[in-house]
Amino acid sequence: MRVAIADDEQEILDQVSTVVKAAGHTVDCFRNGIDLQNALKRETYDVVLLDWNMPGYTGLEIVTWADETLSVRPPFILLTSRREKGEVVRGLEAGASDYIVKPESEDVIRARIEAAGRKTKTDMKERHLTFGAYEFDQKESVVSKDGQAIALTAKEYQLALLFFQNIDRPLSRGYLFSRVWGGNANLETRTIDMHVSRLRSKLELKPHNGFVIRTVFGFGYRMDSFNEEAEAA
Repeated sequence: MRVAIADDEQEILDQVSTVVKAAGHTVDCFRNGIDLQNALKRETYDVVLLDWNMPGYTGLEIVTWADETLSVRPPFILLTSRREKGEVVRGLEAGASDYIVKPESEDVIRARIEAAGRKTKTDMKERHLTFGAYEFDQKESVVSKDGQAIALTAKEYQLALLFFQNIDRPLSRGYLFSRVWGGNANLETRTIDMHVSRLRSKLELKPHNGFVIRTVFGFGYRMDSFNEEAEAA
């Protein structure tokens, strides 16, 4: 998963980011609400853990803004020292998925983040995942269309599976780099563009096959499911 953590206390950032990284996830850290908001405009995250009281925009203001602005919003977990039940209700009603009261154990923080992240991901327990005419064999890392295996490189397979697991969800270039290339966001933009182009060709991602990868200008890409009958109606 790719996780964003926002807190104006460096000690908290260091502690939580260490826990999340140790669990095998990628982390971006922010010290204020303005920087976090700017990142949410251009990047994709599976989970956002944010402090209620931050300079710039508070955590509650970010959650409210995301609920009103983002077409697809990640789950937000509010991290705060506020213990009153009314405050908890206020945060959840604003759109937060969960609420962690400081201080909390590292195990609980990790478990809460991973639980929130699972809500945005396709179940990975099944060996075979089917999307229309396409089937992914997760054990053999093979994708087939109408029963015919398609030759893909390891990176192409990972990228294709990521797109199909996130249908209708815009994915930023940074997110794609993080999930497929191990967090190396310094790769040339052409790298991701070339891989997407190859996937479109090799998988024949066209309306009549039910799926297309669309470019989201200034952001990244989005895999859309396509129903020709619905489009023609």
